[in-house]
Amino acid sequence: WNSKRLSEVWDENAEKYPQKEAIADHRTRLNWLQAKQWIDRIALSLLNLGMKRDDLLVLQLPNSVEPVLLRVAMEKAGLLCLPLLPTFRHKEVEYILNHTNAVGFVIPKLFRGFDHLQMAEEIKPRLPKLKHIIIVGDEDFPGTIPFRNFVENNIEKSYPSDYLTKTMCPPDEFSLILPSSGTTGFPKLVGHPVYSRMYVGRAYAEEWRFTGNDIVGLLGPSATGPNHAAYWSAPQVAAKVVILEHFEAEAALQLMEKEKDTFASFLPAQLALLLRHHNFDNYDLSSLRLVICASSPLNYTLGVEAEERFKCPIVQAYGAVETGGSMMHSPDDSQEERLLTVGKPIPGVEVKLMTDEGEPVKPGGIGEIWVRGPTLVSGYFKDPEMAASYQTNDAWFKMGDLGKWDDKGNIVIVGRKKYMIIRGGQNVFPSEIENILVLHPKVSSVAVVSMPDPIMGEKACAYIVTKTGENITFEEMASFLKAKNIAPFKIPERLEIIDRLPMVAADQKIDKKILQQDIAEKLKKEGKI
Repeated sequence: WNSKRLSEVWDENAEKYPQKEAIADHRTRLNWLQAKQWIDRIALSLLNLGMKRDDLLVLQLPNSVEPVLLRVAMEKAGLLCLPLLPTFRHKEVEYILNHTNAVGFVIPKLFRGFDHLQMAEEIKPRLPKLKHIIIVGDEDFPGTIPFRNFVENNIEKSYPSDYLTKTMCPPDEFSLILPSSGTTGFPKLVGHPVYSRMYVGRAYAEEWRFTGNDIVGLLGPSATGPNHAAYWSAPQVAAKVVILEHFEAEAALQLMEKEKDTFASFLPAQLALLLRHHNFDNYDLSSLRLVICASSPLNYTLGVEAEERFKCPIVQAYGAVETGGSMMHSPDDSQEERLLTVGKPIPGVEVKLMTDEGEPVKPGGIGEIWVRGPTLVSGYFKDPEMAASYQTNDAWFKMGDLGKWDDKGNIVIVGRKKYMIIRGGQNVFPSEIENILVLHPKVSSVAVVSMPDPIMGEKACAYIVTKTGENITFEEMASFLKAKNIAPFKIPERLEIIDRLPMVAADQKIDKKILQQDIAEKLKKEGKI
């Protein structure tokens, strides 16, 4: 860790590169000096509303300049910032606003047909701590504060020039709270110390060789997703960030060509949509020198195709909301390392593989991944007891993923611990089967889940999405796996063809719980359990 805060980096860039373009979306383009002016005015305006140290604002905004600069401004003002996906609705939003005692809610009036203001007005009577509804947009609405008033006024003239240096969040505390993804209940809220996020940002920038000449595309959901490079790496080298409001393949291709992105971050599902788009080859993406893929496992065949068509390497970053990026690839790694592993620990991070009994696994063995180091977070906001189930007393975080080391020091993920299938006492790792089945020429995507069995306890069931116009039989699937020398007990004993795999967390992860419930219900109806 060093003592540099994100807001200080933006200040330094404004002094060194005042006229250099810093950030852009489809409506707004700002150089570093203009961005600093926005940040200072937002911070002072929030404090001028009567907000005080550690008051919390929830942001539910589409990708744009505003949520990026709000994060920086709130660090500068000493306030807590909690960004949410625009897809959250009344139930989740009310819970989070209430649980956090949020004093402010920053939203658009409308986004993609949904009325966020109407939602806010409907839940506000049950939220006595919520004082301010701030609207990003061109219109004014009764009982709300227009965000544009923050950046169009000259409030800085009413305060001493060093005022915000006294309100900044200490770098060993957190200003940013991120919701974890999950398949049940409400998200966990995770506090991210300034130090730890800056550390990961520097590690990415160094390993991936960011420079001030780079143009970084923020193309995924800004509240979550693989956007650490845009938020935390790019400012540390004064690289420009360009933002796509909502991911659609055509819009992403247009933006990358127009802005001449050199780096772009995607979810695997987004990468697949781009490659399948009928106009992909009509766009000039020759400026790209690195594609970053994170948040969920990347299909090997998809990765190979992407590298061939983008004509640049793909690197992955591995971690969790609670750990930040803890492992990563170098562009110099072989294709097999970059597409079949999650890379090596970033400098300063320790990684070990452990048994259920908390003992190190034997060399070559499979174990749960434990992580410790400077990328870890402060804990769960207003829920200190929750940390005990994930973190040991000596600060090791249990990732919940099962992995093994390869001979080059990379970690290979073999599956989620909670989704491991125990078939009559023998362990079946779904990702091992999935990684083979996706190589079948008829298979587009696949998920392997457990299904209850009265004799064996559990067996494996494969849910497969076939390529357009194709069909695959159980016999074809089983024969394909046998030809790959898979142990017989690992071969799924049921096949379900499905149009689309259910997803969670803004299409970042397959929702295997839904598939487990589906196959259990089918077996009950068939009288097999």
